Amino acid sequence: MTDGHPVVARLYDTVMAVPERTMLPEHREALADGLSGRVLEIGAGTGAMFSYYDEGVELHAVEPDPHMRKQASERVTELGASVELSDASGESLPYDDNSFDAVVASLVFCTIPDHEAALSEVARVLKPGGEFRFLEHVRADGALGHAHDLLAPAWHTVAGGCHLNRETGVLFREDDRFELLSYEHRDGVTPMVRGRMRRRGNGGLRGVLGLD
Repeated sequence: MTDGHPVVARLYDTVMAVPERTMLPEHREALADGLSGRVLEIGAGTGAMFSYYDEGVELHAVEPDPHMRKQASERVTELGASVELSDASGESLPYDDNSFDAVVASLVFCTIPDHEAALSEVARVLKPGGEFRFLEHVRADGALGHAHDLLAPAWHTVAGGCHLNRETGVLFREDDRFELLSYEHRDGVTPMVRGRMRRRGNGGLRGVLGLD
């Protein structure tokens, strides 16, 4: 689907090793906590989330970068896990409407080219009442936010298409197809947001207008 970013994929786990041992386990555990049924992870990367899901979950995952996907497949084998891993992008999910009990996104909406289309796909494949759980880094406020804006073009080039200054939390919170269940913002050099949203049964105003 894409040639991907072989250098970024090769270095990713090394660069992320310290955060994966220190700050990220808390977030990953929260994303997977209590999930059951049919679950979709979008932008699975190298499979860092796979070990956090309960064994009873029917886990599907999509990852468009072939190099990342290969590493994710190797992690599935190492874990002895059962994951249906597919080559697909967040903007075009190969699944039927209302087919998942939950969708998980972990540090992925920063790299999806059309993140609004991807959120629409999340809404489409989620069952009414299903949960969307997310962990994302977002643009900072104030002077640091302006620094993010200045650095964003260079960061996008060296970081595999990552957008340093996206305001993803605003996109999520303002989408009326979902009911916001929880939302946490943590400040830092790259602020993080984590939350849970429930798919509304009627699709919200967008669904009524046929805009889903």
